[in-house]
Amino acid sequence: MMTLKVSSDLLFQINDPTALILMLRPLNGAQQSIITDDYIVTPNVPVLENTDSYGNLCQRLVAPPGEFSIHTASEVTTSENVDIAPGACFMEIQNLPDKELPYLLPSRYCESDRFGEFTAALVADALPGYDQVNKIAEWVHRSIQYLPGSSDTPVSAVEVHNRGYGVCRDLAQLAIALCRSISIPARLVVGYLHNLEPMDLHAWFEAYVGGRWYTFDPTQSELRGGRVIIAFGRDAADVSVFHQFGSGCQLMQMTVRVERVDDPLSTLL
Repeated sequence: MMTLKVSSDLLFQINDPTALILMLRPLNGAQQSIITDDYIVTPNVPVLENTDSYGNLCQRLVAPPGEFSIHTASEVTTSENVDIAPGACFMEIQNLPDKELPYLLPSRYCESDRFGEFTAALVADALPGYDQVNKIAEWVHRSIQYLPGSSDTPVSAVEVHNRGYGVCRDLAQLAIALCRSISIPARLVVGYLHNLEPMDLHAWFEAYVGGRWYTFDPTQSELRGGRVIIAFGRDAADVSVFHQFGSGCQLMQMTVRVERVDDPLSTLL
């Protein structure tokens, strides 16, 4: 296990009072344990928290005109490694838990109904289940260029496949669409990754095989731990770190930091 201090600072320029819904607090219990948790808004306004249908922690507030900042910081214990399970079996649809069924269906940014024949050919020589997902993740890593900062708005899996590049979210959503196209539940994950270059909030995906969820990350050449989960969802529409309602709000700056605090040689990223 390892202990990470993760933080994010968001600075908004608000023209008119603006309702915001945010997802900025890490989950407790998703293979991680929260030790400390700070959430500071300036100027100070009431913040209401609820849990959405996917179990994510959502914060609601109305930001007043002027500069408005949000600071979050958490110390989290998480695993240094990621579980792998070559050979873990494909789960027949009739044996899937009810709560995993939504992750089989096409969604706004993961048009899995467009990839069936392509994916079937891609994974034809892999064992059904984990090995198929691993082959999908490896194909996305090789075939789609990971370009941080290349997109500030979500694009669909079909668009990413056609253009051949994208940010972490885009690569994960393409892999999700391919998994769902062969009836493997897959979901998008947003959070922090230790030693990510360049440092930012990160997105990867999980697939449900062998009776549990496993982590995959097509942006990285080597699957590693040091991950802190903020939110799960079908695609980017479910896990945006902030939603603004109205046009009177602009994000001016966002700074993300991840520091290993149980290692005296660690440095702030």
